[in-house]
Amino acid sequence: MSRKSLISSSIPFDDEGVHRGYLRMPHSVHDSAYGHIPIPVAVAKRGSGPTVLLTGGVHGDEYEGPLFLYDLMRRLEELDLSGRIIIVPSVNHPAYLSATRVSPLDQINLNRSFPGSRDGSPTQVIAHYVSTVLLAMADYAIDMHAGGSSLQYLPTLFAPRWADPQKKAVIASLVEAFAPPRVAYFDSLTALDGEDRVFGNVADQNGCHFLTGEFGGGSTVNLDGKLVAEHGVLGVLRHIGVLPRETATTPPAKVRHLDIASPGLFAFSPVAGIFEPAFRLGDELQAGALAGLIHDPSTPWNEPLKVHFKEGGLALCIRTFAKVKPGDCLGHLGRDTTP
Repeated sequence: MSRKSLISSSIPFDDEGVHRGYLRMPHSVHDSAYGHIPIPVAVAKRGSGPTVLLTGGVHGDEYEGPLFLYDLMRRLEELDLSGRIIIVPSVNHPAYLSATRVSPLDQINLNRSFPGSRDGSPTQVIAHYVSTVLLAMADYAIDMHAGGSSLQYLPTLFAPRWADPQKKAVIASLVEAFAPPRVAYFDSLTALDGEDRVFGNVADQNGCHFLTGEFGGGSTVNLDGKLVAEHGVLGVLRHIGVLPRETATTPPAKVRHLDIASPGLFAFSPVAGIFEPAFRLGDELQAGALAGLIHDPSTPWNEPLKVHFKEGGLALCIRTFAKVKPGDCLGHLGRDTTP
């Protein structure tokens, strides 16, 4: 049995009404002997119904999710709730304040740290709290991401692909309710780099249905992506009965279903240099298409190295930084699939 988290909450999770406050993570350092890190949180509860955990800022340089969640936190009293919404707009708050993917306190990526450690570094303590407290309360979780500083995305919902018929049916209904312009399916328990120490894995271990998404990137704010996240989350809340259902006045959105599991859909730099892309977000590329050129700044008179995609598809992601080193992702595609 997991030991109780070191993080405490200044607000109740089980009381009726709307409560805003902080998660308090102890952080005793040289200039603050009895200090703590306050992580903003809000809870709204009314009557009976599902619990939904809404999160952003797992990576500190991703903004579309947190900004939508700010909007939602400000108007919780207006919502006609049946159930409970828990909002943590910047889960890795130290990273969010420093606008970095990893925490400045321990240089750890939160979304490669689950289920975390009660007695670990600050990021591991946060991961442990999410795993043992927040997800243990939730029936559904939506964790909003973007490409951060190094990548940009076409706003895209990401959904796990399950073999289990019941899980598959639930996810299909949530995707339909979210009604995104496109949805990309990924391995249920791992990140795109194969890591399994991720949010979605511990969500599943807690019996929590999970969606995520990439709604922009480039360490800026994609307004279209913020709207996709907003409309989608509210659609899911209506679908599961936490908010009142609306009478349909428009035809269902047409969703493009994409697979992103194949390694041939990704392009990586094999060398260090300057990346000149040969594609734009939203381009439809054929198999073998040129992803870009890698220029060697020390021998600029030499021909640049050409990097190709092995497979074809829709350009979902592109690198923002021109400077690259071996192993850096230059971008990836999505291939049409059936749900």
